[in-house]
Amino acid sequence: MNLFGQTSGLSRNTGQAASNDVPLIVAIHGGTYTSAYFDVPGYSLLDRAEANGLPIIALDRPSYGTTPALLSAEMTLRGQADYLTQTLHDVWRIYGAGRPGMVIIGHSIGAAISAMIASKPDGLPLIGVALSGVCMRTPPEHRPMWESLPDIPLVEMPPVVKDDVMFGPAGSFADEMPAASHIACTTAPKAELVDIVSTWHDNVHDVLGAITVPVHYRQGEFDKLWIVDEGQVAAFEAALCNSRRVDAKLIRGTGHCMDFHRVSAAFHLSQLGFALQCAAEI
Repeated sequence: MNLFGQTSGLSRNTGQAASNDVPLIVAIHGGTYTSAYFDVPGYSLLDRAEANGLPIIALDRPSYGTTPALLSAEMTLRGQADYLTQTLHDVWRIYGAGRPGMVIIGHSIGAAISAMIASKPDGLPLIGVALSGVCMRTPPEHRPMWESLPDIPLVEMPPVVKDDVMFGPAGSFADEMPAASHIACTTAPKAELVDIVSTWHDNVHDVLGAITVPVHYRQGEFDKLWIVDEGQVAAFEAALCNSRRVDAKLIRGTGHCMDFHRVSAAFHLSQLGFALQCAAEI
């Protein structure tokens, strides 16, 4: 459904009475998934937030759900961050009254965009950001792979290829996965896929260094979309040099989409607990 003008998404608990101890949470999905990424039955961040009395909204980024695409030159990470910043101002105006602030949860490309929003919040009442599925550098072979695609606006990953990329080794996810995740799958703008592999590594230090709010960071050990090891996670944490507090960890035995792995419940509860802690620190 369209939540704010032309921006679509999902929500839970937004009508509940405001509390000084309960922040408004906004979730921003990654590439090739809609906002339904956060609402897959049995793996739903929205359900877990609702069960814990937390108001949460999952937005569809430009070109996802029924949110329209931006002009081609604006379909970059930065362009989407600027668009979503304005949307978040609308979100806060409608649902923020009486709450201590907003916490953003971002995954993958959505995490990179969330970091950009947090680095330049433009007056948003942001009190924390939780990032996952993003690191310092992508494998070098990814850039020519995405750049070699035909000149088309949207890219569709075949399910067998996507499942191999998004999930960790056998045993790290339950039998119903990856199939259960397919209800959230969709096409992705080629522009954002090229941008994440061609510009993020050049900008990541400046982006992370400009974030001042607390940061919760989790990265899967078997994430095939990023170069990942303890050193890379430590480098990400070190780059957050101006954040008031950083909680960064490498999560063993899981792949890119930690939300869909056996660690899902523990992962989500750690993010929600982080959001509550941010509110308590105001």
